[in-house]
Amino acid sequence: MNLPQTFIERTKCLIGYDWENFAEALRQDVPVSIRINNKKYPNGASIKQYAPIPWCKEGYYLDSRPQFTYDPLFHAGCYYVQEASSMFIEQAFTQYVDSDVCVLDLCAAPGGKSTLLASLISSDSLLVSNEIIRSRSNILAENMTKWGYANTMVSNNDPVQIGKLKNAFDVILVDAPCSGEGMFRKDAGAISEWSVDNVKLCQQRQRRIIADIWDSLKPGGFMMYSTCTYNEEENEQNVQWICNEFGAETLPVKIQAEWVITSSLINGVDAYRFFPHKTKGEGFFFALLRKNAEERYKSDAGRTSKNKGRKSNVLPDMYKDYIKDKSSFMFIEENNSWIALPQAIADKMINFRQSLHVISSGVSMGEFKGKDFIPSQSLAMSLELNRSAFTQYELDWGTAINYLRKEPLMLPDTPKGYILLTYENIPIGFVKNIGNRANNLYPQEWRIRSANIPDNEVKVL
Repeated sequence: MNLPQTFIERTKCLIGYDWENFAEALRQDVPVSIRINNKKYPNGASIKQYAPIPWCKEGYYLDSRPQFTYDPLFHAGCYYVQEASSMFIEQAFTQYVDSDVCVLDLCAAPGGKSTLLASLISSDSLLVSNEIIRSRSNILAENMTKWGYANTMVSNNDPVQIGKLKNAFDVILVDAPCSGEGMFRKDAGAISEWSVDNVKLCQQRQRRIIADIWDSLKPGGFMMYSTCTYNEEENEQNVQWICNEFGAETLPVKIQAEWVITSSLINGVDAYRFFPHKTKGEGFFFALLRKNAEERYKSDAGRTSKNKGRKSNVLPDMYKDYIKDKSSFMFIEENNSWIALPQAIADKMINFRQSLHVISSGVSMGEFKGKDFIPSQSLAMSLELNRSAFTQYELDWGTAINYLRKEPLMLPDTPKGYILLTYENIPIGFVKNIGNRANNLYPQEWRIRSANIPDNEVKVL
């Protein structure tokens, strides 16, 4: 690995005598880790052959990198491939949040931290996952849909726009775009793009993002700030700036000594650093801040009239039955498609749908084409799916891969109509069986494009 000389000199000042160990760690393979979706795959005990990630309850290190693309359970949202260090946000969240909250993940794509937050919040909480770049927001929406939680929504907005929603969020995660020093062994492009000027540019961009979004955090609310870089400018110096500029305070997170997490490099700042020669994972920085709670506030989010944003059309009960507990959901129509929103947070979700550019929210049920109601992939992926409303058909591995490649299928001895396909008893999507063949309803943009199908079944869990 050919590191820039200036990076070496700067990082030696941070690490000191440990430089050689740090440099050697960068030459090693990147650790592979996953996090289980225990609501979809509750049989976590069966994967105990993997080493657990100590700061994340459902996180595990794998011994090698399998071909995740060819594991149907990966596409079904049973687990997420996530870098281990970044799972540390679980500690901060669970130690300080114990009530129903409205959470914003501001820079959320591709979705690792958002899927983790979705697993941590209560059922009556709401998670808004935002991504400013449209193409990345679609990837984020795909991953959040696969994760299956109904109390989430994905938006595609600039922080300035979200910042206009005064006091809307109890918790904001800012995983700030950074110079990416912690990704050097994973991304050669990060090395070639690195420079001191870029570090300083990133620092200023991060401060603008914080300033833009700050008013949307409630007084007394929490901001989780993280980067995947090592330098002080983008890390401790920015945390100090937040405290000085906005009167915030940093909060300690309880950690175990055996985790070998490095504390802040600046006195008076509670922060946590992951160095690859000490902690099994990539480079990561984290700080938890609390907004001054003394000022009174009036929220601009979550208030809407009882009928505002709702359609007068009514979804027939036979389609509402596609949801397990239909009485706890509101069903709204949008462009001939139907969406199910959890009743407890429906008004808040509708308000956000009116204020933000929303890509997805709640459970997309399906759409009418003529008199035919076509169930959506979102419904198949949802934890709220009433599986008994559909005929189910279990696929073997090879047929499941063909389905995920969006190839036509034959389902012998199966009735005509919409069929829910499963793999290892986990839903993976719908087909419409018309007798001589089954029309594949898997989303075109989600399909497996690679033709290099392995000879043997890929099994991670």
